[in-house]
Amino acid sequence: MKIADNKEIKKTLSAFQKNEINEHFIYAKLSGAMKEPHNRSVLKNISLNELEHYNFWKKYTGEDVKPNNAKIWKYFLISKIFGITFSMKLMEGGEGHAQIEYEKISRYLPETKKVLKDEVDHEKMLICMIDEERLRYSGAIVLGMNDAIVELTGALAGFTLVLQNARLIALAAIITGVAASLSMAASQYLSTKSGDGKQNPFKASTYTGMAYLLTVLFLISPYFFLANPYLSLCVAVLNAIIAILIFTFYISIAKSLSFRKRFIEMALISLGVATVTFAISYFIKIFWNIYV
Repeated sequence: MKIADNKEIKKTLSAFQKNEINEHFIYAKLSGAMKEPHNRSVLKNISLNELEHYNFWKKYTGEDVKPNNAKIWKYFLISKIFGITFSMKLMEGGEGHAQIEYEKISRYLPETKKVLKDEVDHEKMLICMIDEERLRYSGAIVLGMNDAIVELTGALAGFTLVLQNARLIALAAIITGVAASLSMAASQYLSTKSGDGKQNPFKASTYTGMAYLLTVLFLISPYFFLANPYLSLCVAVLNAIIAILIFTFYISIAKSLSFRKRFIEMALISLGVATVTFAISYFIKIFWNIYV
């Protein structure tokens, strides 16, 4: 049976072909926008690899396929916001269904298995060659963000019960957060400086301090807009969960880690600390009869 005579198979091959031409142009666009020579070369090689696969499928469909400009711009913008490694792995991670289709087509077209193996192996190798600063310092960012979430959710729980005034709580949290972010940045600087020299101490401390401070501002934001401190605390806890969700998703994609395990672990730690702090503050308030 000829491939061209089977409409269903030809439709599947056309879909493969379109995916390859889309990725060819995505990687080509990313390569053109890349200043760093090494990363630009890696992306260009991936782009050429995708073009080879496009031409392979074209031999069987006998048709040219136009790229999807919306998809090209989508991943280009994602790379600008979240980084090129995240964008690439997000795009490649969405091809699980395509691999199932590859297996089906291989019954009619045995060369498909080799194409799939070449594509997976080659692209994994090339993606690992990407050298992206934000991933090199992701540990510093995680440190700042994790500490801010754990420490500040606990502090906010305590401040809320004792002070019971949204503005006072926000002020106390800002002072605490700024002091803690500077402390974290200084600690990270000294730690990195005495390390193996693979990271710049100033950059590492900056990433840690900024991640801490931005997380603090996000967590305390409800206290500026809501008069009820207990409602503000609930929203702050929700913000903490959202922050954990977003960053865990980012790291799990960019570094190919388990999303569920990391999210549950971080969420339980943060909420656990906040609960314990709230309980301690409650008993201290009752014991000393403190009212503001």
